Amino acid sequence: MNKDMKILVTGVNGQLGYDVIRELKERGYTNFLGIDINDLDITKKDDVEKFITNYKPDVVIHNAAWTAVDKAEKFKDKVYEVNALGPKYIAETCKKIGAKMMYISTDYVFDGKGDKFFEVDEPKKGLSIYGATKAAGEDFVTSILKEYWIIRISWVFGKNGNNFIKTMIKLAEAGKKELSVVDDQIGSPTYTYDLSKLMCDMIETNKYGIYHATNEGICSWYDFAKYIFEVINADVVVHPVSTEEYKKMVPSQADRPLNSRLSKASLTKNGFNLLPDWKDAVIRYIKKDLDL
Repeated sequence: MNKDMKILVTGVNGQLGYDVIRELKERGYTNFLGIDINDLDITKKDDVEKFITNYKPDVVIHNAAWTAVDKAEKFKDKVYEVNALGPKYIAETCKKIGAKMMYISTDYVFDGKGDKFFEVDEPKKGLSIYGATKAAGEDFVTSILKEYWIIRISWVFGKNGNNFIKTMIKLAEAGKKELSVVDDQIGSPTYTYDLSKLMCDMIETNKYGIYHATNEGICSWYDFAKYIFEVINADVVVHPVSTEEYKKMVPSQADRPLNSRLSKASLTKNGFNLLPDWKDAVIRYIKKDLDL
């Protein structure tokens, strides 16, 4: 383990970027830099090249992305710049200076058809602008670099920023007694604290490739909501609704995959630890990061 390794972390103000920095500190790394859009606009090719070439990192951990899924439908070109061209410019500069790159991607690159667990090499047929642009970002990274890690994640929650758990808790605290939550989208929540440990494990190896990393176990958003209220002991009745019904209530929604089951075969094959069960992660998150 090379504690002198120089690491550049993008998206440091987001949920995952925050925890990656926290984990690097906990491991005793000192030679790292966390940046966000105020420090570098990844859609400006010359700026990216100049910034990364000057910093000369050994590894770039690229978390920054346009993640507002519904809003993305209205700003297709801008989202493509952030989610596809940004990673392209970073990958090109990494190649130029001989740096490795870790790119964080998403379950939304798949169409979510059927009920199988998607393998890492399944065809990418994202249903939304967000999914399509993240897939394009992946393609740029894999075509430009040999030394890369791509990690697809889903249903993210962490200390820094907004997420589903925080939204549910706020609704309960505001006195909400009944809620309708989608029950036919199936996937796995991902706690950024757990994921950041795996990411730091990975950059300490040369086990490059594409991985799926979420907390273990699967659930629907309905199951997820019910469990959150159980953990915080809130008296909220959750009603299951189908995606179709929900889209009638919120018609401006982007299409989301119904099946976000992701196979962890590549993690296991390469000797990486699977993340803890999602229920365990929710309990730890609520106690540790939310102090509830």
